[in-house]
Amino acid sequence: MGYLQVDTLIRFHDTQLSETPSFEAGRAADELMAAVAENHRCNLLLWHAEDQARRTDVPDWQIVRCKRDIDRCNQQRNDAVERIDEALLQQLIGVACKPGARQHSETAGAMIDRLSILSLKIFHMHAQTRRQDADAEHLATCSAKLQALRAQRDDLADCLARLLQEIRCGDSYFKPYRQFKMYNDPRLNPWLTAGAETAWAQPSGTLPAR
Repeated sequence: MGYLQVDTLIRFHDTQLSETPSFEAGRAADELMAAVAENHRCNLLLWHAEDQARRTDVPDWQIVRCKRDIDRCNQQRNDAVERIDEALLQQLIGVACKPGARQHSETAGAMIDRLSILSLKIFHMHAQTRRQDADAEHLATCSAKLQALRAQRDDLADCLARLLQEIRCGDSYFKPYRQFKMYNDPRLNPWLTAGAETAWAQPSGTLPAR
């Protein structure tokens, strides 16, 4: 199992956003790429669910269903990010940190998740620049945004590549952080365990803190 190459990662993200996306490449590969594929799949599903949740021409129950889908996919997305970090760290067993090695505040998995989201933004913004029903101002605005998104992805890709190289050399490291999402767990979300009438004590007029 070789080290993750960032340019390969970006090509994978883009390829999966074809007209008939398939995530078999990730499932058939090693554990790391399987987690990358699952994260990207969840981000794709989240993108469409978030779009649909903004509709105003459908009954409220459909929006509620979208919200349920969003919660489920977001939990799966975060689980996949944690699996990415675990797989990356598994690759690095035996690499010793040098004295004074820098701890990176963001995990590599979180950066890969952001690259996945940027690929979705680029894909959909590019589609906006090719619309036949849009005026010239819309096309020009979206073209400028597309350039900015590509530059942002290039910057993030460079940062990830640098971090991975520094980790392999022992100059930097990251720790596997857990999200511990509370809102989906009936043991931790007071509104799921006790209901609105008897929820755990909260300041008057406020929602439970996250």
